[in-house]
Amino acid sequence: MQDARGHWIELPAPAERIVALAPHIVENFYSAGAGDKLVAAVSYSDYPEQARKLPKIGNYKALSYESLLALKPDLIVAWGSGNGDEMIQKLEDFGFTVFVNESHTLEDIALSVRLFGELAGTGNNSNRAATEWLKRLAKLKHNNKKLTPISVFYQVWNDPLQTLNGEHLISDVIESCGGRNAFADAIVLAPKISIESVLNRNPEVIISSGMGESRPDWLDAWEAYPTLSAVKNDNLYFVPPDIIQRHTFRVLDGMGMICSNLRKARAKASTGLTDGRAR
Repeated sequence: MQDARGHWIELPAPAERIVALAPHIVENFYSAGAGDKLVAAVSYSDYPEQARKLPKIGNYKALSYESLLALKPDLIVAWGSGNGDEMIQKLEDFGFTVFVNESHTLEDIALSVRLFGELAGTGNNSNRAATEWLKRLAKLKHNNKKLTPISVFYQVWNDPLQTLNGEHLISDVIESCGGRNAFADAIVLAPKISIESVLNRNPEVIISSGMGESRPDWLDAWEAYPTLSAVKNDNLYFVPPDIIQRHTFRVLDGMGMICSNLRKARAKASTGLTDGRAR
């Protein structure tokens, strides 16, 4: 089977002892019906509830290699852009079999779940789950096609001010909702930008994430710039990060919120009115 690097990974039998090196990879193994094959994960692997009980062997940037060696996994699944080439190479130098995963589009999430099912020997479950999820995705996309694009600035963080470019899966979400990522042309995946660059691009909508379930205070800091279109038309919205920044089936919940926010913004633009805060 070919991984995200283009490397062919061959297993003599379905993997029985799997270590997942990102929270979204953990979640996708459960979606594939293979959660019981996981023997360890990294910090913040908290969904579904069973994942909280998995032994943690570090975080996505720093691992306990001693713990990994003691676990004797027959497969490690890594997150290409998150874990990075250096960590992946070190794991292979230790003799581990590493499958590198990456999702750039919404459809890639379903592909990942299918691949994980194949790796773990739960292909029937994973294929069924992926097919049903793709039906939900197709319905959401159908409901938002042929809309006039609306400019969106997606704010990952405030200090440093950070966004995502057109290669990131969230950009696909924005486009699927009839939006246009204001920083799609940025060179790096998660660029650090200036307030001036946001003001120059003058997005019609600002959507933020943050760290938890609560709307971050720094989203409202944009109200200091009343000429900004998103502020002027009261289009500052929040989506919890776990349902939009994790590349899992739950991203459709976040996508539903973003599509709803863009519909509100589009309605305001068509009437020339603001209708109060709908966050």
